[in-house]
Amino acid sequence: MTADTLTRPKTRRTGPVETRSRRRHSTKPQQVLGSGVGAKVGAAIALAVMALLWLAPIAWVLVISFKTEPDAAAPGDGWIPAHGFTGAAYGKIFAQGKLPVWALNSLFVAAAVTALTVAVSALAAYGFSRTLFRGRKLLFAATIASIMVPPQILIVPLFREMLSLNLVDTYAGMILPQVVAPPMVYILKKFFDAVPRELEEAARLDGASNARVFLSVVLPLSRPILSAVAIFVFIGAWNNFLWPFLSTSDQSLMTLPVGLATVKDSYNLQYAQLAASGLLASIPLILIFMIFQRQMVRSVATTGLGGQ
Repeated sequence: MTADTLTRPKTRRTGPVETRSRRRHSTKPQQVLGSGVGAKVGAAIALAVMALLWLAPIAWVLVISFKTEPDAAAPGDGWIPAHGFTGAAYGKIFAQGKLPVWALNSLFVAAAVTALTVAVSALAAYGFSRTLFRGRKLLFAATIASIMVPPQILIVPLFREMLSLNLVDTYAGMILPQVVAPPMVYILKKFFDAVPRELEEAARLDGASNARVFLSVVLPLSRPILSAVAIFVFIGAWNNFLWPFLSTSDQSLMTLPVGLATVKDSYNLQYAQLAASGLLASIPLILIFMIFQRQMVRSVATTGLGGQ
């Protein structure tokens, strides 16, 4: 045996079976549609068709909003109105002076619901995740079971409760019943379960209290999921129609969805004005999505909200 043989590194020969096994368990991403030019062009065409199908209703509402009321109400009227395009519907909305009030009410109610829901849900989820107490599993099971209860079933008892507390036709009457959100408690609880406990123990060794650990350690690590929960709660509160419609009759307290339902005259529904109001009401949500789009996608992908 020569010195060259002793110093040469030993290599392990792999047979065809082991090679196929390694290929089968490779972690490289697989090309579903292929990597050729034809596959990319086909994918682009398919995405363009789906985008057009999704944008077609929005374009139709936009066209209706610039029609006159007779053209908007005429059956079978096409994309090009007989009397031309006009911005009279938008002028009527701003002339009435109600849309800004409804928009401010929606913004205030949605922001208050979002802040209270995130705070209450985070505290409840952290309690379920870190605190051991008698009946913890039963209470958490009840919280999960409440997700399956349709919100419409709770309308009558909630209204009677608000009526007994003299909270009907008030901001508090619209906000408080929307604060309880069991799905958000479940989502946050699952995220808190994945937070390393060693970080909390290290903070407690430095003399931090439970509240300090929660505020200074857990919440900063939970910014992605808190942002996702806040965005989804805000969108749900902004679009909520049923409860604000039942809990208030004062036009100065109406939110946008409720106020838009009252856009009509003494004889028929103002289709052009209603379409214009709907488009104006959707502008804040579009801006929110454009600003926080990356945060929303990242939060959904990393927290399991997408079913992964």
